[in-house]
Amino acid sequence: MADAGTLRLKEMVLEDYTMLAHVVMGLMFFPRGGSAHVTRSLARELVKIGCKVTIVCGSLRIAGRPGDAREFFAGLDVRPVDYTAALEAEDPLRADPPMHPSYEDRPDAPDRIFASVDDEIYEHLVTTWMRALSDAGAAQADILHLNHLTPLNEAAARIAPHVPVVGHIHGTELLMLEAIAQGAPMGWTHAEAWAERIRHWASACQRLVVLSKTQIERLTNLMPINPERCVVISNGFDPSTFDRHEVDRIALWRQLLVEHPLGWHPDGEPGSVAYIPDELSPFAEGPVLLYVGRYTSVKRIRLLITAYALVRESFNKPAPLVLVGGFPGEWEDEHPFETIERTGARDVFLAGWHGHEELSDIFAASDVVILPSVREQFGQVLVEGMACGLPAIAVNAYGPSEIIDDGQTGWLIPPDDERALADALLEAVNDDGMRRQRGVAAYTAVRARYSWPSLGEKLARTYEAILGRPFFPDA
Repeated sequence: MADAGTLRLKEMVLEDYTMLAHVVMGLMFFPRGGSAHVTRSLARELVKIGCKVTIVCGSLRIAGRPGDAREFFAGLDVRPVDYTAALEAEDPLRADPPMHPSYEDRPDAPDRIFASVDDEIYEHLVTTWMRALSDAGAAQADILHLNHLTPLNEAAARIAPHVPVVGHIHGTELLMLEAIAQGAPMGWTHAEAWAERIRHWASACQRLVVLSKTQIERLTNLMPINPERCVVISNGFDPSTFDRHEVDRIALWRQLLVEHPLGWHPDGEPGSVAYIPDELSPFAEGPVLLYVGRYTSVKRIRLLITAYALVRESFNKPAPLVLVGGFPGEWEDEHPFETIERTGARDVFLAGWHGHEELSDIFAASDVVILPSVREQFGQVLVEGMACGLPAIAVNAYGPSEIIDDGQTGWLIPPDDERALADALLEAVNDDGMRRQRGVAAYTAVRARYSWPSLGEKLARTYEAILGRPFFPDA
């Protein structure tokens, strides 16, 4: 057994190594989606290991709404680029600082798609992020960890060309590149310029973090990248937060849907969709089906509602469907509220957007997690729900196909197959034994593969390889 002096020497060695590891993590978007949660979780793990982490991130401060980077990354060293004033500008992307563009093409959105952004605005974006990175000490950092492939990469190349860059592919950039390769839609007048920039930024990264093996093939099909430079580090969950535990289910749903509602309709603010206590009777009698996510087209929420309506009368017990999410004011295609009204679907509830810290209790009050997205790059909500003991229903493509073991930890269905989704819902509701058995298997499988501490260590090992010095002294 090592004596006290030896242990202290090892501590000093660890301190010596890790005090040199300053990581600047960059995220152009204000915190609302999965990449922000990944950034926060990995940053926390790196800090635990001993790294100094500075986060440069977009931010949006609107009272009562999420998006404030300081609040989201509380406890970490965060340097926000505030977009709030840009929303009032005639062109938010020409404001100072400018709003970020998007990989998604949503009509009339303030964050229009990258492929429509001209060279002048591009340079404005790069200049803005050069200032932000400079203020965060990027030129003195050991590693720049840049999420997505955005003008942040160009800004880093101009002010800190000597600092190695780790690019983190979350998948939405690949969706835009794939759309361009198939023939850019009308209005994407600068598509080729952006495709070339993204390919260049990817090539300049010392390592590219990808979420799954399937992403490597997609990435190399779109750009000349050596697969050996790709490191698979999936998204994960916090095992201290997401676990099985008891909650007062009826009380929780009463709070979220009746007492403090955050659901919203297309013309309303959070809370404009609310329920009365009598409408919650299905929660007392049967399993709760849960969707968590944004209201984007690829998520196929409309398909979920219509599949549920198709099979609801065949349930052998009441089983409400709850939709948690929908960033306030953002949706694509038909709003879920409109789908519910059009189809006459009963027992479908809009709970609105809730903080990540609330999800563990929401999972504990639910029985199945559902994600019908046809192009889900990973499936963070699946992992977190399964870590709480819920079986999952998702599409047999992209990330979910690697997370769910069909017939063991959940149900995998073909994309855009309403009948198959309806059948999975029916089996999950009506067969209590099967649902519980798959939930137990999901709990065991996910906890062995996707915890943030192990993923954070894998990322630190990647940094080690780039810098050529260890973060972890020999035991």
